[in-house]
Amino acid sequence: MIFAANFKTNHTRASTRLYTEKLRSGIAAKHADDKIYIFPPATALDRFEGDFTIGAQNAYMAQNGAFTGEIGLEQLAEFDIRTILIGHSERREFLGEDQEFIAKKFSFFQSQGFEILYCIGEPLEIREQGEQAVIEFLLSQFEGIDISYDKLIIAYEPIWAIGTGRSATVNEIATTHEALKKTVQKPLLYGGSVKLDNIREIIQIRGVDGVLVGSASLDVEQFSKMILS
Repeated sequence: MIFAANFKTNHTRASTRLYTEKLRSGIAAKHADDKIYIFPPATALDRFEGDFTIGAQNAYMAQNGAFTGEIGLEQLAEFDIRTILIGHSERREFLGEDQEFIAKKFSFFQSQGFEILYCIGEPLEIREQGEQAVIEFLLSQFEGIDISYDKLIIAYEPIWAIGTGRSATVNEIATTHEALKKTVQKPLLYGGSVKLDNIREIIQIRGVDGVLVGSASLDVEQFSKMILS
């Protein structure tokens, strides 16, 4: 099972170091084959020791250069970071990243051999049109994406469930994951208001290979309990 924590714009380098120290002991009893990913904000990236992988929430398609406000391969290499989150709905919606740009970013980091956690998800108006509309919308988010890439993990996050406290139903998750698995044979995570009181139910759904956790991952004790659930 895969457990990924997206800190978004939360935590500092100091609090992330404390978090990882507590996480290291908190997950000592985890299953040997469980994989843990932590995505801190850019200013908190560092070399943190433990049975987990540190990834970048975002980076630019360059070694370095005149790209104000961005980080590139040079900055990631300082901390030996080789994992990146791409396609998150918040970057699509708030930062204006369209599918063409996302596909270029994916191709660049694929060429660099990065492990990519690629996010897809539908807004509420699409969900209300029915399952067929949802699948068509989600598959459109693979345009320009090499789904055969061997270091690819997919995260399905219904946009209407992110940070709202409302998770998709078991049936909605199962049906959507089953349909996606027919096209994309890669590890498939569920994200969207995953928390301690629903994680056991979610990870037992057929077709769910793990979770991408947002706000509920910010508390290390809660996230550790989720991993051990």
